[in-house]
Amino acid sequence: MHSLFVLFFFGFLGLEAAVEDCNRSCGSYTAPYPFGFSGGCSIALNCSNPARSTYYLGDFAVRNLTQDAIVVDVQPSCNRSVRTASIFFRQNFALSNRTGVLLRNCTRRHSGGNCSAESVLVDDQCGTNYENTTCFLNATAMKDLDSSGCEVFYTSGVAYKESVLSVDLNTAELEWWLPQPCYCDANSELVWVNGTSQSGCRCKCRSGFHGDGFVNGTGCRRVIAAICNRFVVIKVEAALFRSSDGLIGKFGSLIGGKNFDVIHETGIIAGASTMAALVLVYCWLRRRTSLTRKRESIRRLLSEASSTVPLYSYKDIEKATDGFSPERILGTGAYGTVYGGELGSSGRQVAVKLIKNRDSLEQVMNEIKVVSSVSHPNLVRLLGCCMEQSSKGLNILVYECMPNGTLAQHLQRQRGPALPWTVRLSIAVDTAKAIAYLHSSVRPPIFHRDIKSSNILLDHNYHSKVADFGLSRMGLADSVASQSHISTAPQGTPGYVDPQYHQNFQLSDKSDVYSFGVVLMEIVTGMKAVDFGRQQSEVNLAALAVDCIGRGRVDEIVDPFLEPHRDAWTLTSVHKVAELAFRCLAFHRDMRPSMTEVADDLEQIKLSGWAPAEDGALLSTGSSFSSFCSSSASSVAERPPRAASKIQRLALARCMIEEVNVESPVSVQDPWLSEQSSPSATSLLGNVIN
Repeated sequence: MHSLFVLFFFGFLGLEAAVEDCNRSCGSYTAPYPFGFSGGCSIALNCSNPARSTYYLGDFAVRNLTQDAIVVDVQPSCNRSVRTASIFFRQNFALSNRTGVLLRNCTRRHSGGNCSAESVLVDDQCGTNYENTTCFLNATAMKDLDSSGCEVFYTSGVAYKESVLSVDLNTAELEWWLPQPCYCDANSELVWVNGTSQSGCRCKCRSGFHGDGFVNGTGCRRVIAAICNRFVVIKVEAALFRSSDGLIGKFGSLIGGKNFDVIHETGIIAGASTMAALVLVYCWLRRRTSLTRKRESIRRLLSEASSTVPLYSYKDIEKATDGFSPERILGTGAYGTVYGGELGSSGRQVAVKLIKNRDSLEQVMNEIKVVSSVSHPNLVRLLGCCMEQSSKGLNILVYECMPNGTLAQHLQRQRGPALPWTVRLSIAVDTAKAIAYLHSSVRPPIFHRDIKSSNILLDHNYHSKVADFGLSRMGLADSVASQSHISTAPQGTPGYVDPQYHQNFQLSDKSDVYSFGVVLMEIVTGMKAVDFGRQQSEVNLAALAVDCIGRGRVDEIVDPFLEPHRDAWTLTSVHKVAELAFRCLAFHRDMRPSMTEVADDLEQIKLSGWAPAEDGALLSTGSSFSSFCSSSASSVAERPPRAASKIQRLALARCMIEEVNVESPVSVQDPWLSEQSSPSATSLLGNVIN
């Protein structure tokens, strides 16, 4: 027994002597095995500044050392020779296959067959002439760089996400290995690495163990208990070593005889159990305190958002939706699922919006704050909320039920019959009034940021209500605003986002105007805002509409169901709405109308199509066209919307034409020339009906 202990002891000393040949310290930093800062290390790095604990690989700063990679910093340079990249290809490491390099001063003749992709990702300071065409290259050996035909190693680093090339311009990842054999800890596994020049190996700790995995390193330490999210961990560490004859064992010290061993082991078990119990109690108290603080935070946020929003219990919501039954689902979106339900003993029909996202609390509170602070017949009404399950990432909002679904469902023929033109026009008017209210009648103004057809809900009578204020933002009050926009990161739905907002991060009321312009074109065409089933040049509806209207060919994209040529009023009003959408879709926000203007224009178009009296009243009273045109809007608005007769529509169309400046060349039926001004809603159809 004593001889075995002596053998183990001197074997351990021999191992320590071998390890001491490698200096692993650089200032306060200690590098993991097999890295170090002296010649005896398997992979040697340069400790250039011990005071700051900064270390390098050649001239490149090392960002991180991991179990399988060396991550280095590669700053862009205009004149760094390709040969300097040779430091990345050594006996024990090379550029990983997840890393690409950007090379400069390439020509198509040389680089065309070697580049993975050609691009113009050249820094401004290096110029952007054609001779500086950048070559993006996957290189796992120096010969790949030599054969590229390029002169300058510009920068490095690449990652692939959903088949889209994403370049981190300052990073290179090097995969490392050790020559065979690798002496791995008993609780680690051997990983084979097939390098380009030679193969090697690494050691990796198994699940439940932590360390570098090597016998000559720290080995693998068992994690007996890992409790709580704050990394309160109980560990039992065991240092491993390899003796001179190749045997692997555990190093320790003998403390006493057999009886003491039993007592010692029993004491260790009892002590560990006591410690584990204490940690569990600590974690339970900490979790309880955290939940209490979170509930208080939710109550505070709710009080800040609105003191008038009722709170429902989670049990009530479960009962109302039959336990969130799939049969109750009304729709599913990016932020959650909407269920239909009957709330309380009254059986009131409600829509329950279940948001499953741990990071959604701020967005939910924002929606509560906005919706509870406004009141308009065309804005969806919030009935209450449930925050009992917020700690689990479940936030619930309860809205009034809208039985006819969304505008998008009807336009895309997913629900019910296709909407006739008069109903679509009424929906456009109601929606425009709601957005205009948010912009002009509320202080500070509210920018919705997610106006789209799927956020326009329809009630029993197909009156619209704008919903989903999760992304909305408060503008600046007039008294303190020195500008008409706020700076914030672009958010919204692709196809509806204002391109100028996306470009310069400036959100304004005109951003909602652009989104509403897309909705108007959906109403006119029945097409989706983004549809990859269409031709590549027609995927984006806004771009397609601007192109067709600009060339005077709007009739080519009008929804055939509308039958726009059935009478003059339908054709005129469809063209007027299309022209208004064209103005809303102007790239520069200053060229777009305000939502108040949009609502007024749509109201005028709508009123021109409703009968102010019984059918035939126009002819029976002998009213002239001029008297019909001068009918008051108030008298018309008091009556329920009813489509006018064909004779009345023809008369209205003639009135509309007489009021238009027929000399204006700007119309959805006339090509729009770049030197002309932006089209005006009063310049429509000088040549259409004539």
